[in-house]
Amino acid sequence: MKKSKRKALGQHFLINRTILNRIVKTIDPQQEDLIIEIGAGKGALTFPLARKAGKVIAIEKEKSFIPILQSRNIPNLTILEKDILRIDFKELIKKGGNSKANVKLVGNLPYSISSPLLFKVFRDKDLFPESIFLLQKQVAERICAKPESKKYAPLSILFQIYFSTKIHFIVTPEAFSPPPQVDSALISLKKRQVPLFPIKDDQFFLKFLKGAFRHRRKILPNNLEKLHFPSPLIEKALQKCKINRDLRPEQLTISQFVTLFNIFFPGGKENIV
Repeated sequence: MKKSKRKALGQHFLINRTILNRIVKTIDPQQEDLIIEIGAGKGALTFPLARKAGKVIAIEKEKSFIPILQSRNIPNLTILEKDILRIDFKELIKKGGNSKANVKLVGNLPYSISSPLLFKVFRDKDLFPESIFLLQKQVAERICAKPESKKYAPLSILFQIYFSTKIHFIVTPEAFSPPPQVDSALISLKKRQVPLFPIKDDQFFLKFLKGAFRHRRKILPNNLEKLHFPSPLIEKALQKCKINRDLRPEQLTISQFVTLFNIFFPGGKENIV
């Protein structure tokens, strides 16, 4: 049986008015705000935001929802029928008007695109002082996870270096139509004025982290060997960082991963397999 467009996109529309009000309160729209909403749907969140914010740009890929979003003819609301993954955020903000506006990126993220969208947001992190998303609880917990947690992962480290992350509350499936099979969570990402640690190349650092976490049950040196570092160099680096060689990757702090990365790649890019 052919999947509907809604199911194909992994869209679950929030219908619980109490939860919607809590989300609006967390976003806290102000007159100086330019709010960009991802996946406006039928406007359940869009319209309340437009009543309070200076300007709202609502992005929706599904053509059938556009007339619904346009029906109220709200002056400070711009509707764009576009694929969010193809949007040029910098150009969008530039066309949005007031360059001094406080930009907030918000939305109920379709599960099917949450991962690529989060990395798109990360690449454009300097454009958004704050992002607030409703997304799969498991993904939200991974972003906010701390060392010694089974959810601690490269995504945790990368985002926490640049953002102050917070899960505000959990949303159960019955708040949506159709109900998803998992819980969701409202998460905020507030851009740090200064990163926790300077990173020379974010994408390259992410490749290093993915290699270090490749086999979570293995101790760190075994994973580092798969990145083709010679054993003597690994042992020397671990000793310099005072890292027990029997630790697994989830037991290291963000600081320790950054220090290791700088030891292995002091001059910048190298090839990682």
